[in-house]
Amino acid sequence: MNTKDITMMAMFAAIIGVLGLFPPLVLPFSPVPITAQTLGVMLAGSILGAKRGGGSVLLVVALIAVGAPLLSGGRGGLGMLLAPGGGYILAWPIAAFVIGMIVHRAKKVTVINAVMANLAGGIIIIHAIGILYFSWLADLPLTAAALSSLTFLPGDLAKAMIASFLSVKILQHSPFIFENDTGVKNVEHS
Repeated sequence: MNTKDITMMAMFAAIIGVLGLFPPLVLPFSPVPITAQTLGVMLAGSILGAKRGGGSVLLVVALIAVGAPLLSGGRGGLGMLLAPGGGYILAWPIAAFVIGMIVHRAKKVTVINAVMANLAGGIIIIHAIGILYFSWLADLPLTAAALSSLTFLPGDLAKAMIASFLSVKILQHSPFIFENDTGVKNVEHS
């Protein structure tokens, strides 16, 4: 890991923090608000790759744990991670890692590949961990926790599409970002 890697990871951690400036949409039936920050998680994985993307998001989660107000609405602290909705946040680094692994292991980085990666990591991974954690901590049946998570799907699908299009466009114009991760540099130009 070199200075460029560390700079890129810090930059994407900052992007996720900036996306937290958008006010959360609080739902009356769920302790988990709708935020724009999962868009940053998807972008970090798609653009930086598995290790650097997962590392940048892990940095965000570590900063949140020590009290940095990086979550939407200026929230932060270990209590946010230990609350019923904390599983969604704890899933972010894994999601970014999986997204980066899928995108950067493809022979060509296309919008379709990026969408599949963001659906797998940004939606399936985050929701699976978030639902299990929410069910466990809130002592809710798994089906009730899963049903409450359905509310997030339309927004998360939109974020997956936006992250996919943006990441492919960014990688087309800045292929040097791929260097030092998996070595895949073949980005489809459309």
